[in-house]
Amino acid sequence: MQPPSPTRRHDIDALRALAFALLILYHCGMFYVAGEDWGWHLKSTHLAEWLQVPMLIVNRWRMDLIFLISGLSVHFLLRGTALRRFVGQRSWRLLLPLVFGCLVVVPVQPYVQGVANGAVEPGYLRFLADYFGHKRQWPAGAFDGWEHGFTWNHLWYLIYLWCYTMVFAALLPVLRRLPNPFTRLRGGWLLVLPALPLLAYTLTLQPLFEDTGDLIHDWYRHALYFTVFLYGWWLGSAEGVWDELVRLRKRSLGIATTLVAIYLTLVFVLPDDAPEWLGWVGRTLRNLYIWTALCAILGWAKACLDRPFRWLPWANEAVYPWYVLHQSLILLIGYWLLPLHLGAVTEPLLLIAGTVAGCWLLHTFLIRRVRWLRPCFGMKALPPAPAGRAWPRLAWAGRSRP
Repeated sequence: MQPPSPTRRHDIDALRALAFALLILYHCGMFYVAGEDWGWHLKSTHLAEWLQVPMLIVNRWRMDLIFLISGLSVHFLLRGTALRRFVGQRSWRLLLPLVFGCLVVVPVQPYVQGVANGAVEPGYLRFLADYFGHKRQWPAGAFDGWEHGFTWNHLWYLIYLWCYTMVFAALLPVLRRLPNPFTRLRGGWLLVLPALPLLAYTLTLQPLFEDTGDLIHDWYRHALYFTVFLYGWWLGSAEGVWDELVRLRKRSLGIATTLVAIYLTLVFVLPDDAPEWLGWVGRTLRNLYIWTALCAILGWAKACLDRPFRWLPWANEAVYPWYVLHQSLILLIGYWLLPLHLGAVTEPLLLIAGTVAGCWLLHTFLIRRVRWLRPCFGMKALPPAPAGRAWPRLAWAGRSRP
């Protein structure tokens, strides 16, 4: 008989914070990784090909993990919450930060990219007037999204997650009648079977739909991310599977390490005219690696992180504002650093330190203290402050757990 579910899964909270911390570090890495397939909004002069290896290792499962955690979060949010109220709350917490972020936080990204490309004249206020006024036709390749004259850049995750949440809510009456496919998965079946749909999407949909971030036509990523979103929701109610993930954590880590080593060998060694069957082998290895890596991450997190760390309440509150802010800070700081011609060690250290410091300062001293800004960055509103005690109440509430 399984013990009752805890009111709070500390490992999921910790894993969510760590996944987004890794996302920030990954985007810092995008500023420095060399290679034709690693284009980004802005690039340093200190490019390194060796970064392709760690970036590839993380790239293959980083967003799958975030969408899986999002599905797990939906499972916990739905407990004791009516579906209509859930839909309203999620729409508010996803769409308001998306709109605010696109209007206030993101525009600095196309600006610095356009200036660096020589397609935009310096002068941020003039750029904003053109950007929001649509008074001009942007030169081709001025910035990512130039053809539309507008971009959400890294905030694409919010609109994708909102769409998946709405589809999930519409399907929920049917999903609740279906058996949980994870309930009886054990051993090797747990490490293989969930990877098969991911492989099927790679073989059938990926060749047809280029990874452009186009919400309307991004059907490969929609199939992939919505599936792992559902995996997360199912895992939330499959109590016995978590014990199995813990039991298999060393095995899944060993298998994932072996798979990615073989996969990376094929990526870097195979010539462009390699036989098609080797490409199928590589895609199969990639999807098996993604799922076994996710199993290893979930198993180790459950074994090591399911405890009330002192830093966890702060991290739960900070993760959303940091996510919204981080890429604009990376590009802005990188834009400032490039003309200084600093060394290949000093520049990345300053970029990372500046991004972390900027996120911390803006979150700590501005966003969490200003009532109307909190929901714009996905944070819960503060309770009303009693008359005559506004500042003490505000300071106390700012430290409360979301």
